[in-house]
Formats: sequence, structure tokens, C-alpha cells
Amino acid sequence: MNEILQKRVQSAAVAGWWTILIAAAWMTLAWLAFLVILNTEPGWLLKLWGGGDLDWPDVQMIVLYFFSVFKLMLFAVVIVVIWLTLWSRRLRREG
Repeated sequence: MNEILQKRVQSAAVAGWWTILIAAAWMTLAWLAFLVILNTEPGWLLKLWGGGDLDWPDVQMIVLYFFSVFKLMLFAVVIVVIWLTLWSRRLRREG
């Protein structure tokens, strides 16, 4: 029973690390894309996001909030995956 639990916890930890890697890569690519978009300030983006109700400082603040919240969520996932990894090692050592 302990071996089955250890394998499941280890699988969850490995899947978590892959999830973190993919999320970090996506966040990096999205951040670079938004840097390019915010630097060029295309008019279609303002129309797409609100039809003229937004201005560029508002868009920059929205993007900053989005990436800040995403980083905080990613940090929470990192803490959980670290815990899963340590738990898996402990189960392996006891088994």
C-alpha cells in the first residue's frame, strides 16, 4: 500500500513540475508578446478590449495585474509541488 501511494505521489510531483515548466514558458512568451504590443500601442487592441473606453495606462495596469496574479498562483503551485516531492522522497525512504 505504501509503495502504491509513493508512486502516485511521485507521479503527481512529476506532473506538477511539468505543469510549472509549461506555465513558466507560456508566461514568458506572453510577457514578451505583451511587451511588443504595449510598445507599439496598436489601436485594434483598445477596440478589442473595450471599444474605446480604455486608454493605454489602463491597459498597462490590467496586463501588470494579470501577470502579477499569475505569478502568485504559480508560486502557490511551486510550494505544493515542492511539498509533494519531499513527501515522495520521505515515502520512498520509509518504504
